[in-house]
Amino acid sequence: MLIDFVPTVGGVSLAEAPAFKKSPGGAPANVAVGISRLGGSSAFIGKVGADEFGYMLADILKQNNVDTSGMRFDSNARTALAFVTLRSDGEREFLFFRNPSADMLLHESELDIDLLKKARIFHYGSISLIDDPCKSAHIAAMRIAKSSGCILSYDPNLRLALWPSAEAARNGIMSIWDQADVIKISEEEITFLTGGDDPYDDDVVLKKLFHRNLKLLIVTEGSKGCRYYTKEFRGRVGGVKVKPVDTTGAGDAFVSGFLYSIASDPSIFQSKNIFTGD
Repeated sequence: MLIDFVPTVGGVSLAEAPAFKKSPGGAPANVAVGISRLGGSSAFIGKVGADEFGYMLADILKQNNVDTSGMRFDSNARTALAFVTLRSDGEREFLFFRNPSADMLLHESELDIDLLKKARIFHYGSISLIDDPCKSAHIAAMRIAKSSGCILSYDPNLRLALWPSAEAARNGIMSIWDQADVIKISEEEITFLTGGDDPYDDDVVLKKLFHRNLKLLIVTEGSKGCRYYTKEFRGRVGGVKVKPVDTTGAGDAFVSGFLYSIASDPSIFQSKNIFTGD
């Protein structure tokens, strides 16, 4: 969880932006808020700085009925910051300040084990895998959740600028790939993880990314909608026509929706009708 600074003017680069507005950010936190707004029950586990930004983020989670008992506050590191803009060409530009930030310093000993054991779904990304101690805490949390019967949900949420190298990012993301029950991935991430293969080729997805423990793999395609794959069936759901303003957080809102649906009705894994709407 971090603070996103977003330009007050759209369609400009970070250097051209005249001013920035602060907003709460961080993919797993976004998902937790989204689930709560849909009427579900969610909690957030992670660390922020014992600073004004950290307290602000905790308050925003509380205002959105997200359980914050798993949050930790570090007095020796600051809350992470990110500057995000949507350029005129439609591409997002990120500039991160983490050197190190508090989120990177979550220790395994600081995990709320009872909170993990109570969860029905444990959702995570890959940024927490970049370096220890957070990496070890992340892997331990997965192990505890899995042993408690939790569904493990993974959205790699590639942010290449945060990794030491592209190879480190690819290896890090794939290091826990076969443990997830549910994976959401974008077209661009397919191309990156497969070394340049066609993201629209079902054979590429099934042979290189689908694994035997996986219950559901979803490929998002922006305005076109998404594709889905299970052991028994696969298909496509078209997108809803809208006039886009800013796509930041759109993938997290999508994840909130399908995780809320899974929590409400686990038979979603077995019934193709749920995907097609028939």
